[in-house]
Amino acid sequence: MVQAADIREWRGRQVVDAKGRKIGVLEAIYVDTTTDEPAVATVRTGLPTRQRLVFVPLDEAILGPDYLKVSYAKSLVRRSPSIGTDGVLAAEQEEAIFQHYGMAYQPGANGERQLARR
Repeated sequence: MVQAADIREWRGRQVVDAKGRKIGVLEAIYVDTTTDEPAVATVRTGLPTRQRLVFVPLDEAILGPDYLKVSYAKSLVRRSPSIGTDGVLAAEQEEAIFQHYGMAYQPGANGERQLARR
């Protein structure tokens, strides 16, 4: 698991899958609101004129000197829920990200969001 100590320095790093195939460029990190640990990243993908941000979980991710390696295949990440490059993750969209990766979604007891952007 990646540590949150230098989270601001991660932005702009290449994101690759387990086989080293480039997925895109790291845009932002979302932390789990209950633990404040990095949980999901947004990755800028697409052509320069048609870019979007896709979401990928950070479980088992490895932070290298100039890359972030995630444990999910490039094809799965590219099909994940996305937002525009200037978009914001709506609360209603959070659950779809977890479902796409087969993960349990657990909002707070009072309906609080599970993810927060850092």
